[in-house]
Amino acid sequence: MQNHNRYEEIEEQDGTILRYAHHENGDGLVESTAVVDPSAYVARSAWVDPGARVEAGARVGAGAWVDRDAVVHAGAVVRSSAHIGAGAVIGRGAKIGSRVKIGSRAHVWDGAHVAEDTIVPAGAVVRRDRRAVSAAA
Repeated sequence: MQNHNRYEEIEEQDGTILRYAHHENGDGLVESTAVVDPSAYVARSAWVDPGARVEAGARVGAGAWVDRDAVVHAGAVVRSSAHIGAGAVIGRGAKIGSRVKIGSRAHVWDGAHVAEDTIVPAGAVVRRDRRAVSAAA
């Protein structure tokens, strides 16, 4: 049995209070307006921000952050300490390595792999695998 509150409240700089619930599959924090499928896994120290969506079978690793309005499609994997920027889209079955930074509004296509420590700029499109280099916009 877990010994903590089921909700955490975070105050933003403008005074807005965001309420995060612990996801039943992995115990990560999911903001109340985010949508996470019950079969998705959100690791204990991971965050899913307002308006974001994590679909069936997707996995969000420890310390990862899915920013506002981002989408992690079915079966995608976001490894530890990765950041999925606001409004970014991670395709079905895509794999995002540890410590990867996906810029806002970037799109990683279905099945693409982004190697650890890679930076994908805002608005970029990743169609194929990326290996530890910045993706071109």
